[in-house]
Amino acid sequence: MAATDLHALLKSLRVWSPETTELRPFDPESAPDAPLPLFTAWFAEAVAAGQPEPHTVSLATSDDEGRPDVRIVMLHGADADGWSFASHATSRKGHQLSARPYAALAFYWPVLGRQVRLRGPVTAAPSEESQADLHARSTGALAAALTGRQSGLLSSLEELREESEAAWDRARADPAAPSPTWTLYRLRPQEAEFFQGDPDRRHVRLRYVPAGDGRWRKHLLWP
Repeated sequence: MAATDLHALLKSLRVWSPETTELRPFDPESAPDAPLPLFTAWFAEAVAAGQPEPHTVSLATSDDEGRPDVRIVMLHGADADGWSFASHATSRKGHQLSARPYAALAFYWPVLGRQVRLRGPVTAAPSEESQADLHARSTGALAAALTGRQSGLLSSLEELREESEAAWDRARADPAAPSPTWTLYRLRPQEAEFFQGDPDRRHVRLRYVPAGDGRWRKHLLWP
């Protein structure tokens, strides 16, 4: 494998090239009074602009010693109850959320130079709702859930292949097969921040924080 000069490679890269990114104006004065309508509008605009996999999101948790952890998951929905994602309760993130039920989400849509960040407590949906979420997904998603053992030690790729093939067979034969540890989680934001990039680096950052009685306060932040 040829050697790579990482620093030279990094210097050669651009952020928000005009050929691939449209930095749209964002007037925070016209933003809705709550974060969910703005998120829904921005998400739809990211989809329309051709952002690959706009529903993927970075999920940050911490273990029982307070050490941070982060990975990419998929957004399953967003409504008045919170932003939802799913995993096995027995996975690393599941154990961390059990010990410290607080997390952060970060969406990045470079095609529009936008970020959305959320922080807040996380709750687990009832088992019936979690299973319904799983069975509404693809056969492959069910097969992956039935394979189980997420974050556990794996002896070999051959073991994974055998277990996966058996899980695929079961998922095809029984689309309603349960995966008891599969859990739908919801993050209810105590803080939501919307970031719009600007070509002159005058980026707009709008933060929402709860004001009580279901209302929100909006604040501008320095970029």
